[in-house]
Amino acid sequence: MRNLIEFLQRYLYWLVFLVLEVVSLLSLVRYNSYQGSVAFTTANDAVGTAYRLGSNVVAYFHLGTENEALEAENELLRKQLHDLQQQLRQRDAASDSLPEPVEETESEYRFVLGQVVSMTVHKANNLMTIDKGERDGVRPEMGVVSSNGVVGIVYLTSRHYSVVIPLLNRQSQISCRLRGSEYFGTMQWERGRADYSYVNGIPRHAKVKKGDWIETNGYSDIFPEGIPVGQVVKIGDSADGMAYRLTVKLGVDFNTLRNVSVITNYTKPERRLLEQKADSLMSASEE
Repeated sequence: MRNLIEFLQRYLYWLVFLVLEVVSLLSLVRYNSYQGSVAFTTANDAVGTAYRLGSNVVAYFHLGTENEALEAENELLRKQLHDLQQQLRQRDAASDSLPEPVEETESEYRFVLGQVVSMTVHKANNLMTIDKGERDGVRPEMGVVSSNGVVGIVYLTSRHYSVVIPLLNRQSQISCRLRGSEYFGTMQWERGRADYSYVNGIPRHAKVKKGDWIETNGYSDIFPEGIPVGQVVKIGDSADGMAYRLTVKLGVDFNTLRNVSVITNYTKPERRLLEQKADSLMSASEE
């Protein structure tokens, strides 16, 4: 006890100085938006680097699972290639004339490959950090996917890292549809299990059965249509009884998720400007 008192007496002024410095910095960051933004970006980079180092160790133990998933995806791609080749052969055999040349168009969507360095799965509003940021062309409101389906949407970015709102977040709302139909609804997670979510808004006259796939419908400029989200495991009713409430087993295993891709949509500004112009014209005509 005597040593502690002597230590406090000797370094009291330094301790008071450090406490005042911390209080001053916290006040500066909290009540000044610019300094707060700079502090967030710096902290995000530092924490992201630390998480990535720890994540590399954890990822080593999941290499077997990742390799199995990649092999399954390669097998599916090989099967699709074989089926397409068979269809082309049958079409050419049934036609006496040469097939018309197909006009080549540049794909609307491009992908930036990244890795998950930090993620929570048991909170009400979970977040995920990936190791790609503004330097790599990643911006807020870009879609994030994996080889097994939809992961989430980019929320915040710094130079080297991005924070993603995954499907496991109560603020996440993804427009999706039943595969093979035009019936669509909204997927929203409820705090609980990390492998299930819920789709509301599918009309009751739609033909739904267990095992049906839920996928993106392409109505937004974030995800293209046809990206899998999950499979229906339970069919229930909405609170008002006017639509279905579907329990969906997610295609992505968030507990072992490692590799992701960010979808960059380069036509987004053009589409938004056009839609905003249309809205303004409609508003002017109503006045």
